[in-house]
Amino acid sequence: MSGYDLLIIGGGPGGYTAAIRARQLGMSVGLVEKDALGGTCLNRGCIPTKTYYHQAALARQLRQAAQHNFQVQWQFDMAGARARKDKIVAGLAGGIAGLLRGYKVEVRQGAAQLLGPGRVLVEGEEIAARRVLLATGSQVSRPPLLGAGLPGVLTSDEMLDLDRVPASLVVIGGGVVGLELAGIMNAFGSRVTVLELLPEILPALDREIVRRLVLALKKQGITLVTGAGVTGIRQQDGLLQVDYTMGGKEQSAAGEMVLLSAGRRPCTEGVAAAGLGLDEKGFVQVDENYQTSLPGVYAVGDVKGGYMLAHVAAEEGVAAVENMAGHAVRVAYHAVPACLFTFPEVATVGLSQEAAAARGINCRIGRMSFAASGMASAMGETEGMVKVVAGEDGTVLGVHIIGPQAAEIIPAASLLVRQGARIDDVAGTIFPHPVLGEALREAVLAAANRAIHTLPGR
Repeated sequence: MSGYDLLIIGGGPGGYTAAIRARQLGMSVGLVEKDALGGTCLNRGCIPTKTYYHQAALARQLRQAAQHNFQVQWQFDMAGARARKDKIVAGLAGGIAGLLRGYKVEVRQGAAQLLGPGRVLVEGEEIAARRVLLATGSQVSRPPLLGAGLPGVLTSDEMLDLDRVPASLVVIGGGVVGLELAGIMNAFGSRVTVLELLPEILPALDREIVRRLVLALKKQGITLVTGAGVTGIRQQDGLLQVDYTMGGKEQSAAGEMVLLSAGRRPCTEGVAAAGLGLDEKGFVQVDENYQTSLPGVYAVGDVKGGYMLAHVAAEEGVAAVENMAGHAVRVAYHAVPACLFTFPEVATVGLSQEAAAARGINCRIGRMSFAASGMASAMGETEGMVKVVAGEDGTVLGVHIIGPQAAEIIPAASLLVRQGARIDDVAGTIFPHPVLGEALREAVLAAANRAIHTLPGR
């Protein structure tokens, strides 16, 4: 395996997507993966958590079955859920392997070491390539916290391989991963406490949406403590005690297990020694074409920081390869959607009301409650709303959703933001009825006081 037009290190969303696009453009491509195809997203992130999330949603529906005139008895099997998760992951990984074979991408298993421009060492064999693309991703960060190595103190990787549901769980970190797993375990029957260092959770999101989410989490019985500076973990009376300070006072939260959800760090082992430029946090630095400080060496996805999302890594992988082929391609970073799989779901794209105000933009705000949605009422899931942030000229700048199937609605909103669509464009577009997506149209129209199913603005 030698002499490639492009050698890719890492078989996650950024790597395998880039490999396929490169083959479509006629390049000879090799791909090196030290673990499993699909990367963190498929094996330890997006797909495993969403598999559990779907089962958690079913558990919630079963508890609410009486509201839909069903009387049911049920019992949850965590070991069976894990087996189902593993089967789904294996099936999807096999699908990726099949795609790469079909596109004649040569895949090699092993750890790669970047020696320099166009030179990579894989399991003792040096491989040459005109260009090298780093798509090595990121890994969970275990903070140097007192007691972090105690039995029962887990990272998200380990949490996804549990065979039983803990009676109680303390989550350290109120970010996306921590909140998603908190909601899942709560739905499975665990008593959950979330400790967040910052004064508020999810500071980058629209604050109105976050306030609604906080109320929903508390309503579900999840204890959410903000401004909590964790000082250590200790064992006491058969439980793990998480000590923290809040407002100058020492407090503690007890749990059978503790989830460390304190962020992720880039996987630069095997590449940093080649002299790549790294920033102060250890992420690989790149230019607008994803070129690193080494000629012919590129980087996409989590390893370069920025939006650490699988769908962004995939888009960057395609863009990097397109630029290698001489096409001027830029990722639409202003229209990156993000989803939070809590109960209810949260999805967002574009500018929040606060971000728009910080830029001096005089916003027009439109809202549509799911309580006024016929489909949401039929489903019995009327909690939440769609919020639209528009400019004075009616351009849709941001869409923020909390409610049923928010993640399924946000792609349409992403298209509106990316295309710079205006309220008039949406007004002339017919949405089917009854669907949850009608709330998006109504919220856009509400920004111009043209919505039909909301009361007129005062």
